[in-house]
Amino acid sequence: MSYERPVVLSIAGYDPSGGAGVLADVKTFEQFHCLGMAAVTAWTTQTEDAFYSLEPLDAVQIIAQVKPLLERYPISWIKIGLFPRAEELLVLLQWLKAQSENLRIVWDPVLAASTGYSFTSDLGQTLLQEILKHIYLVTPNLQEAKIMTGLPDEQQAAAWLAQYCRVLLKGGHSTTAPGVDYLYQNDLMIPILPAELEVWAKHGSGCILSAALVAALAKGCLLDEACRTAKQYIQQVLRSNTQLLAYHAP
Repeated sequence: MSYERPVVLSIAGYDPSGGAGVLADVKTFEQFHCLGMAAVTAWTTQTEDAFYSLEPLDAVQIIAQVKPLLERYPISWIKIGLFPRAEELLVLLQWLKAQSENLRIVWDPVLAASTGYSFTSDLGQTLLQEILKHIYLVTPNLQEAKIMTGLPDEQQAAAWLAQYCRVLLKGGHSTTAPGVDYLYQNDLMIPILPAELEVWAKHGSGCILSAALVAALAKGCLLDEACRTAKQYIQQVLRSNTQLLAYHAP
């Protein structure tokens, strides 16, 4: 049995509020008319404005969730989000690529909650390089790019990451060019501009943007087009209400 819609998989944390992680990803996939599926990397206790605890799963537990989905469904695009242990992420990536070299993986490196809670990670430069070799696109925000590379400037950090895979540097927290994202691809840096609209901050906005991007890619968009489509979607979400939890549907 085949489905008329692309099947897209999120491998990320579980946020009970539904604002971030796998619940937000699947909501986003469905808005793009994709069939959204999910495997959990960590159980969290949180609301939209407070973070209490995190219980990570290991690679064996995560692979056990993913394996039957890859065997049963025609999945070509995968989004990976919160992954507290970088060594476990590499194990998962190596396993995924062993299943099919054609899998395209977008990594949204969630290093801290929007409430300020930092997630423990053993991400060293050598390990990071090995991880990026398996990644189609990485989507850090400004602070994440600097933390990942140890470089003080986000543009330098993104350029370093772009040696190994494509990069979308999310600029939602920029003080110099608010809301401007930058796509690094084929030695080019392409600005992805926001619309001139009033928006309100949302819990999980980075998760939602990257999920929208993956869904657009699964629908057949080229990467730059997918980035612009995702940008339009996240702005719609940011304008959906004045609260921290987004409305995905009108």
